[in-house]
Amino acid sequence: MKNQPLSKFIISAQAGIACGQRDDKGTAQLRLNNLLTNGAVDFVGHIRIPSDLVTEEMLLQSGDVLFNNTNSVELVGKTAYFAGHHEKITFSNHITRLRVRSDELDSEYLALWLQHQWRAKVFEGMCDRWIGQAAVQRSKLEALEIPISSITEQRAIAARLKTQLAEVEIARQAAEAQYRDTQNLSSRVLKDIFSDLDMAPKAKIGDIAATTSGSTPARGYKNYWLPAEIPWVKTAEVAFAPITETEEAISRTALEECSLTLLPPKTVLIAMYGQGKTRGQSAILEIPATTNQACFAILPNDTWEPEFLYFWLKSSYQDLRDVSEDRGGNQANLNGALLKALEIPAPKKTEQLIIVERVKAALTEIEAISNSCKATLEYINLLPTKILSSAFDAAA
Repeated sequence: MKNQPLSKFIISAQAGIACGQRDDKGTAQLRLNNLLTNGAVDFVGHIRIPSDLVTEEMLLQSGDVLFNNTNSVELVGKTAYFAGHHEKITFSNHITRLRVRSDELDSEYLALWLQHQWRAKVFEGMCDRWIGQAAVQRSKLEALEIPISSITEQRAIAARLKTQLAEVEIARQAAEAQYRDTQNLSSRVLKDIFSDLDMAPKAKIGDIAATTSGSTPARGYKNYWLPAEIPWVKTAEVAFAPITETEEAISRTALEECSLTLLPPKTVLIAMYGQGKTRGQSAILEIPATTNQACFAILPNDTWEPEFLYFWLKSSYQDLRDVSEDRGGNQANLNGALLKALEIPAPKKTEQLIIVERVKAALTEIEAISNSCKATLEYINLLPTKILSSAFDAAA
């Protein structure tokens, strides 16, 4: 087996069509997101462009190799083998279509070898970089040297690798599903534990506990932010984990002048609004702190143990999000009135502490299972690199 320049075998290295137009009845077009990192082509989510912009020459054929010429530094160079499609389909300018001399270089062998180069970060090392974007020049791609054996041996190597990688993909999907299940398991366990309290006495938050929310001191007034003396919590930090520190802090002047309350440790916080999954998340303060206006604070009280209250709120996370979405409006938010009206089980504190220990034990076990699943998934994700490296590095 001998290393030879890729340019020796390339018949055509064609970048695709740059088109900002869309046409629901036009020709399908693959874009960079349709090339997956496992070497497959994902036809879901492709766009359609006006057919009069697509010549026969720009249509894909079975056996084409699709090289992602422009992307992020980490993703540029990912490659897929095109085995065909049920309709005519073209490709974008961020993809270079490679066609080779089929009697000298097998297309699937080439696609797998390019995948190996991408996983080995070869393209990351040779790409031209801009802010947030990277590109591999055609001349640099064609200058790469590929190990060449007989076409029969290439096809045998490609067939073996395809089988091995397909088995890895099956294992990866199974491990990913198992890991995903463990992520959902904690919420199901919490629901099950708190369902035992359906007959327990209940109380509304607003009838029992002192509650408040904070504010954001004016950013333009430096005396509110310097010296940074008092931790100030934003909703992004209310994330189902104890709050022991904050990204920002305010001055004592801000505390006195900006309608802020210094909250004691063991205050339970709820995020009333925020981006993504933030709304409805909760946390326990472990330090004296203030908050912004999007945090709802439940101060320590004689009815609920802080951890019991926190775990109940965590078990009700999706319910809180659903309630706020049902209110309608442009943005689904929780508010103080809604949260004060929440009815929460209020058994004796001794029973609350028993439940807290049950929850902690269950979550510890779930975390161990989750970590094991995560480790398995991480190991499986490394296998394609090892398999390709074993095949091609030994041949080089």
